[in-house]
Amino acid sequence: MSTNSHELAVSTHVSGPTSSRSRDDLDLIRLGKKPELRRNFGFLAILGFSCTVLVTWEGILVLFLLAYQNGGPSGAIYGYIVVWAGTLSIFATLSELVSMAPTSGGQYYWVSMLSPPGARKFLSYTTAWLALTGWQSTVASAAYLTGTLIQGLILLTHPDYINTIQNWHGTLLFWGIILFAFAINSPVGRVLARFEGIVLVIHILGFFATILPLVLLGQPTSSTAVWDTWLNLGGWPTQGLSFSIGVLGNAFSFLGADAAIHMSEEIRNAALVLPRSLLTGVMLNGTLGFAMIVAFLYYIGDVEQALEENPLYPFMAVLQRGTNSTAGAATISALIIVLSASTTTGVLAAASRMYWAFARDRGLPAWRFLKKVDPKTGIPFNSVLVTTVISIILALINIGEAAAFTGTISISISGLFASYLIASSLLLYRRLTKGIRPHRILEEGDNEVNAQLGLRWGPWKLPGMFGVVNNMFTCFFLIYILFFSFWPTNSAVTPQNMNWAVLVTVVVLSFSMLYYFLWARHVFKGPIIETSERDILGLVGK
Repeated sequence: MSTNSHELAVSTHVSGPTSSRSRDDLDLIRLGKKPELRRNFGFLAILGFSCTVLVTWEGILVLFLLAYQNGGPSGAIYGYIVVWAGTLSIFATLSELVSMAPTSGGQYYWVSMLSPPGARKFLSYTTAWLALTGWQSTVASAAYLTGTLIQGLILLTHPDYINTIQNWHGTLLFWGIILFAFAINSPVGRVLARFEGIVLVIHILGFFATILPLVLLGQPTSSTAVWDTWLNLGGWPTQGLSFSIGVLGNAFSFLGADAAIHMSEEIRNAALVLPRSLLTGVMLNGTLGFAMIVAFLYYIGDVEQALEENPLYPFMAVLQRGTNSTAGAATISALIIVLSASTTTGVLAAASRMYWAFARDRGLPAWRFLKKVDPKTGIPFNSVLVTTVISIILALINIGEAAAFTGTISISISGLFASYLIASSLLLYRRLTKGIRPHRILEEGDNEVNAQLGLRWGPWKLPGMFGVVNNMFTCFFLIYILFFSFWPTNSAVTPQNMNWAVLVTVVVLSFSMLYYFLWARHVFKGPIIETSERDILGLVGK
């Protein structure tokens, strides 16, 4: 290993007559990382990956009650618009960052790159742990939701199941889903890329298969009931506070903005393809999700009756009443389960790459084991395995108490959004202080390492003041969501409805800080520079 100085890593500029594949590898070498993973993803495959990790219209149905309880129909729909706008802003900011540095480390690499030298190491380490725990929680939550969705489907087709339903049933189904995701992720990278391309088609066709029967066969309610009906079932002092807490239900539906980013080193022409796929994905998902929430609110009928018929997932009862067919509702619900399982596959891939990238920079225990890449498959198999095993262990909590498991996975929002906030704030700081130079079109023969060039924009960025305003809005929105991510859904707090995100966040950060001061600070120096001028010149000469 050579140095770990990011002034060198982010400013190595190389040009010459290179192939598309070598240009991607050259970008990675410029960032100080040796190409180890195979680039199996093109634009459509990574677009499918982005869309099926977000699964916004599906999430609207599955997590509807989180937004409905605090805000009611109007709170759910206006909250959706707020979250969609905020997520689009986050995606644009992350797109600028990934265009500058397309690496699997994502947030923690950018933080190291943008931070003042004195804070670089600590901020990078903290960001990595926040992102890592957020992604591990997201894997567990995706598998949990898919497993319990299957329970909801059983309840839809066999109502007597309500008398024998047990938490451990959901845990066994959880394990089945996570092992399915492991099977898709572990053989070869091409399987995952092709799988995501197919799921994108199912994601779009499934939207129409769900919304059309609901609209064509159901009985609509009045526009007033949708656009001007507010509820405060959590008993909060003001409707505004209730609305802000209910916004989190919609935030869950957009969770996973950085999933594709952690696949950067497996994407062809990542510096341009990633920004385009991220923004296309959020616009596509946002549009489908908005259409779904409007249609669902118009045709939802009696919510209390739906809860009584299917307390796990009342949207299934709504579909049953809307289509007047148990078989039809079961078919649509099964389709949503398939898409939810594909989400688990995608988030497992993203989380494992985060493990691998952080281990490569010696930030994790057993980093030597976790950073290995299978030479036959081009996949960080050990990281995929560890992500899977930790999820299986977390599922055991659900056997004892479902509320406790929900508390464990609630860190998904707080962990990921906190990592976004640190990276976005530093980008804004560099932007306002004019610390980032324009993107430079590389010229023939410009193949030396130049540590004096400083930070440079990638080929994709928002221009001028528009970029500054968007960056500021991103930070404000992240602070808003992060603050309310720690609130319970009901003002009368009990162990069953308590939001345990604060406790989980404190425990995780305490462990990471303890590990840092006892061991990691001696081996973690920030993202390691693995390459040299010789590596760059050797690649250019190919």
